[in-house]
Amino acid sequence: MHAYRTHTCGALRAADAGQTARLSGWVHRKRDHGGLLFIDLRDHYGITQCVIPSGSPVFDAADRLRPESVITVTGEVVDREPGTVNEKLPTGAVELRVKELVLQSAAEILPFQVAQEQEAPEELRLRYRFLDLRRERLQRNMILRAQIIDSIRRRMIAAGFNEFQTPILTVSSPEGARDFLVPARLHPGKFYALPQAPQQYKQLTMVAGFDRYFQIAPCFRDEAGRADRTLMFYQLDVEMSFVTQDDVFRTMEPVMRGCFEEFAGHRAVDGADGTPWRRIPYAQAMLDYGSDKPDLRNPLVIRDVTPHFAGSGFGLFAKIAASGGVVRAIPAPGAGGNPRSFFDKLNEWAREQGAGGLGYITFDAEGPKGPIARNLEANRAEAIRAACGLKAGDAVFFAAGKEADAAKFAGQTRLRLGNELGLTEKDAFRFCWITDFPFYELNEETGQVDFSHNPFSMPQGEMEALETKDPLTIPAYQYDVVCNGYEMASGAIRNHKAEIMVKAFGIAGYPPEAVEERFGGMLNAFRYGAPPHGGMAAGIDRIVMLLAEEPNLREVNLFPMNQQGEELMMGSPSTVEPARLKELSIRIDLPPAKGAAGPKAS
Repeated sequence: MHAYRTHTCGALRAADAGQTARLSGWVHRKRDHGGLLFIDLRDHYGITQCVIPSGSPVFDAADRLRPESVITVTGEVVDREPGTVNEKLPTGAVELRVKELVLQSAAEILPFQVAQEQEAPEELRLRYRFLDLRRERLQRNMILRAQIIDSIRRRMIAAGFNEFQTPILTVSSPEGARDFLVPARLHPGKFYALPQAPQQYKQLTMVAGFDRYFQIAPCFRDEAGRADRTLMFYQLDVEMSFVTQDDVFRTMEPVMRGCFEEFAGHRAVDGADGTPWRRIPYAQAMLDYGSDKPDLRNPLVIRDVTPHFAGSGFGLFAKIAASGGVVRAIPAPGAGGNPRSFFDKLNEWAREQGAGGLGYITFDAEGPKGPIARNLEANRAEAIRAACGLKAGDAVFFAAGKEADAAKFAGQTRLRLGNELGLTEKDAFRFCWITDFPFYELNEETGQVDFSHNPFSMPQGEMEALETKDPLTIPAYQYDVVCNGYEMASGAIRNHKAEIMVKAFGIAGYPPEAVEERFGGMLNAFRYGAPPHGGMAAGIDRIVMLLAEEPNLREVNLFPMNQQGEELMMGSPSTVEPARLKELSIRIDLPPAKGAAGPKAS
């Protein structure tokens, strides 16, 4: 007989009755029923009930066991007594009558319960993550993650892609976040960077003559943690040669859709009938949804009603329109019949978001009502009602101000109303492609033109556009996949021409010599024949988060950091002894401690 187990704790069935079995696992629960001690023994595969009578030579040892101690038990598999069968467990028809018990590892008193979903502070859970991961929900999430990655890998290989691994130690690159730097001991004063994405390497793979590349790539970004973003994450990284934007869409949509269909269960997935996902230009998304990550489960569509307030009797919005601002209307079907408290609560919420309030008009059989309607000409109120497709019993809310601010607040209000009014669809994954992102944006702090999305993208119109158009009006062949309000993937058709790359970076403030210094490897490759190419990267963690219906990425990662970028279980980041720093030619210059008179160095 094997030293630790003949079966897993999820394997025994009624057909095994009469056999001698050996199981190993963790003490999940322990119950004393007056002369009989019951132990639910758990391993990765399931739970088996073990029974020890009071006269057993191992009873005292079993009675002393704490939850989560690891034991090995040997005994006879027997049918449970009638009325005690547990239909919820696959092993619930049998139990193990224990004759031998070996304590493999004793557990101390637990900081929180494992056998039940007890609420515990996140910091405590992360400090004892090895315990947290024993819970059924977390185990299920990690297995789901592994299955999703396997599904994606199979689908990519079936689509003709080859999996390659790109370097982890690379050079700093302007990907939109800070790099993690690694000192190069053999080259004092120089640093490697951990990749924010394998962007340049995957493009160089296409230049090298490979046609279809992918990898499940680790990426690193030194930025503040959020519920849907962590310092380290994994992405499905993809690149293809000789493709247009439509080719990327046609290739990758079945991969992502198929993965969601495989694990969605009863939930609906867009495109299951073969219908392509919606394609929404960036400008339209910002106008209709107030976001470039629209949640399409919400049917509400924002309308621009600036012309209906321009020169109107409602002075506040008229003044905003006259000064170049905009007024956006968010329809609220069925909201008109709500009590005043409903509108007051939304007004209070708006102030919490930093807005001055949330103006509205309600409509009944007699016409428009409310503070705005009292000061707005009837024909203008009617035009707003018609523009929003409203009827008696409905309402409309307004966001006004500078275009970017009004769009953002209108988008927030749209989401809030969708939930408040019960309009947001449940149990569905609604996808779309957001296309035609602006190539550049204006940095409000510096007044300089910056890249808005991905600096390695091809501007629409190529060199002619860069030379003849206002940079802020140039769209790029850039696109995102959005699902239920989350950016799931981002990609582009790449710039594969060295002269366009130098020109594009020049507009963003990089002189030619700086471009050569930072991106010389890619530029040099482009000068030796580069194919038109494009691709995308999809966030593995976000895909798992949505399919697992978890609120944040930490629930679908084995050993995540907290929002301060600390891995509490191992104590990372940590200090390094002076001798090691000297070896790396590094001197630490710490910022001043709170209340200190000056900088502190060591």
